[in-house]
Amino acid sequence: MNTSLHPLAGVYAAAVTPLRADGAPDHDGVLRLLDFLARRGCHGALLFGTTGEGPSFSLEERLGVMRAALAIRQDHPNFRLFVGAGTPSLTETVNITRTAFALGYDATVILPPYYYRKVNDEGLFAWFSEVIHKAAPADGTVLGYHIPPVTGIPFSLDLLERLKYTFPRQFAGIKDSSAEPEHARRLGERFGAELLVFNGSDRLLTLALQSHAAGCITALANVCSPDLRLVWEAYFRGEIDIRAQSRLNTARDVLENFPPAPPLLKALLHHRYGLPFWPVRAPLCQVTANLVAHALAEMEWSGD
Repeated sequence: MNTSLHPLAGVYAAAVTPLRADGAPDHDGVLRLLDFLARRGCHGALLFGTTGEGPSFSLEERLGVMRAALAIRQDHPNFRLFVGAGTPSLTETVNITRTAFALGYDATVILPPYYYRKVNDEGLFAWFSEVIHKAAPADGTVLGYHIPPVTGIPFSLDLLERLKYTFPRQFAGIKDSSAEPEHARRLGERFGAELLVFNGSDRLLTLALQSHAAGCITALANVCSPDLRLVWEAYFRGEIDIRAQSRLNTARDVLENFPPAPPLLKALLHHRYGLPFWPVRAPLCQVTANLVAHALAEMEWSGD
């Protein structure tokens, strides 16, 4: 068991992005969602990840939401804010990353430049090196975003080691959304607790923690953060919360049976918890009432 917690360890929601009826970001809705997440056990949230429809928003829209989200710290001063900063454009990625740190964000989570899928580790190392040199202060925390099913570009263990060795303070680790148990194990075997790993698949949380992960950043945390928190806290007490992990496994199955996640999560937040029924941006489509009813019935809720 990892008994030395990293300052950023914990449970994070890969937050949906609240939108107005006209499709513009809903800044008031962002604060309402973050307050909801903070009150339900999240240590923080990642804005504009995959679940937050990040690539669907312009640089100006992202920066507007990032500024608006800072108000969450008035009521929840310890709530941590991460932002998805990765784009295929080096210039835009640098601008988002630089602004995030200037605003006081705790970390940036950066996809590899996913347009050219045949690049090698040397090219990826050069790209991330430029981002860090141009945008990350000496105490800034950068996380790679490992989600090869979406990007088509993995972070090899050798690349992670080189980035960590070259930028030991700034390149802290990764969000591992590979959903592969063996990859979670290999990360632990290779790096121990030296690499800050946030697991992205709820059903793997217990395994990831046993492999030295510091916590999770997941889509399901939008609606199931109490169970994620139960699993996380149990592990650091030297226990395993089998019931909470089982509920998460079922909920993850439901989420994956009705893809993509953002429309369903927004519907569940509305129908289960009374938040506004926020729309999604094309090419995503709203879910049907019948689908929502099926998902609500199949989920194993924690009683909250």
